[in-house]
Amino acid sequence: MIRRRIVLVGASNLARNIATVIKTACGNWGTPAQVMMAAGHGRSYGQASHVLGRTLPGIVECALWPTLLDEPPIPTAALVTDIGNDILYGVAAKTIASWVETCLQQLRQVHACIVMTELPLENLRKLESWRFRLFRTVLFPQSKLTLAHVLDEACALNERIINLADQYQATILRPHPGWYGFDPIHFRVKHQADAWCEYMSPWNPERQLLRSQGTVLNGIYLRTRRPHWRRIAGFTLRCQQPCGRLMNDSTVSLF
Repeated sequence: MIRRRIVLVGASNLARNIATVIKTACGNWGTPAQVMMAAGHGRSYGQASHVLGRTLPGIVECALWPTLLDEPPIPTAALVTDIGNDILYGVAAKTIASWVETCLQQLRQVHACIVMTELPLENLRKLESWRFRLFRTVLFPQSKLTLAHVLDEACALNERIINLADQYQATILRPHPGWYGFDPIHFRVKHQADAWCEYMSPWNPERQLLRSQGTVLNGIYLRTRRPHWRRIAGFTLRCQQPCGRLMNDSTVSLF
């Protein structure tokens, strides 16, 4: 019987680290759990995102929220992270913050214990222009924004995120600069377990922190699960949720 619920909202860090993320979340919040995740490479909080022929809806538009509100009330923990992709899509900080606030409003309706993460500003401030152009070209090939503009918007967005955390009684955590390497926005493999453990620690402060590392097999299993809605090369594909079940009887739903 499902006794706990975990809501994970973000983008590429969640998607890349999905096995470690879910194992850490279940370990620190409790099992069996209903895991509900909206993530994905290049995921936008408020508009459809297109990566390598795959389209996902904006997080605020996806089926996570009506599904969550229709579920029976049980203890719920939430992580809202990877905030900032939309800056590279040319979206203003004020608009991005409004999308994040919409997510927080939904989570507050189910009385979730919410953790939010700041943007990795320290890493961005140290980023050389050539390295910024490289990652902008690889990760956001349509973007023509300058590093100076991105930094200004990132600082403005981060300030708004901090204010939203206070308004919605969420815990806000700052990423450690040492978690990143050459890539300024994705965790290095050796620091993934530490990062997710720290991010999820406020959910259950009286318990000893559980640092977990997802297995290769579990990673393959979770990466092959399909989200509720996506479009591939122009074809709309749907998948009934939950789309996965773990050995601890937790279920996984992707949106």
